[in-house]
Amino acid sequence: MPRTTPPWEIKRELLTKTEDTTNLKYGCKPSERPAKEYIRYGTINLDKPAGPTSHEVAAWVKRIMHLDAIGHGGTLDPKVTGILPITLEDATKMVQALLYSGKEYICVMKLHGDVREDQVKRVLAEFEDEIYQRPPLRSAVKRQLRTRRIYYNEYIELDGRNVLFKVGCEGGTYIRKLCFDIGEILGVGGHMQELRRTRAGPFLETSAKKVTLHDVAYWFGEYEEKKEQSILCKFIEPMEVALMQLPKIIIRDSAVDALCHGANLTAPGVLQVDTGIMKGSTIAIFTLKGEAVALAKALVPTQEIMDLNHGAVAALARVLMPRGTYPKVWKTGSAHEQKPKER
Repeated sequence: MPRTTPPWEIKRELLTKTEDTTNLKYGCKPSERPAKEYIRYGTINLDKPAGPTSHEVAAWVKRIMHLDAIGHGGTLDPKVTGILPITLEDATKMVQALLYSGKEYICVMKLHGDVREDQVKRVLAEFEDEIYQRPPLRSAVKRQLRTRRIYYNEYIELDGRNVLFKVGCEGGTYIRKLCFDIGEILGVGGHMQELRRTRAGPFLETSAKKVTLHDVAYWFGEYEEKKEQSILCKFIEPMEVALMQLPKIIIRDSAVDALCHGANLTAPGVLQVDTGIMKGSTIAIFTLKGEAVALAKALVPTQEIMDLNHGAVAALARVLMPRGTYPKVWKTGSAHEQKPKER
């Protein structure tokens, strides 16, 4: 059976519906935001240590950076280490988008009896694609039977009764329960011994921007002392990085503020569209400068978005950009009559 393609391996092409220019007086490239806004719309690729809960780690970052709000992309048990995306201030609005990006783990599973290598490989393969899971007794969600997609279970090594393997899966998959079920099918029982998350959507263990709590404390202290924005770039990335794996639509400047006020996206505002968008797909809407405007649900697939000249093409789900960043041309009729938002 061919494996399900993980979100990070899906290839898309950006199609141009029509062309337009952007007014440099409004907005800016995410990497060029002023320091306060760079923090406000920032994310951190944090390497969580063993011991604290995900909420405790997020709370420590909040305290270190003197923030009003913070979030994280996917809870890790206290003993589990690895990638924990942290969203800062207003970037917390898009933390749910990380649920669509998938996760990857390296796991050590302890079997309760002896099995052959070929048996382990066969059963790991049986647990690829869609599986049923019921959350464990101690979990943050209701214990209802649900489905989760396993993109791959890659066997690495069998050492005695310890199985080392890599699993790519949909967000919300319980690896502890997966190990238990694999042990049951093998007929010997098993449990999760060790676990490390190596990927959360676009956030990677191998990224040069991956940092520890100590790094956050050090670099933010350096920034407070020197007030050099280049220091922030050493451990913070724009929130747009977290949306890289979602299919996207790029819109005109004149359509931006209407979306910021809650309007659905209509066909005349569309400039470019990713291939592979289906009706109901969660999409990210961007400006020509690369700023995230909103998350939305596609009302029609890519080709219809390209063909339509009027009508709604996406229903707004979450506004990410503050009102007034771009002019209200949908009321005034002229972008050049508006003054740019103070920064």
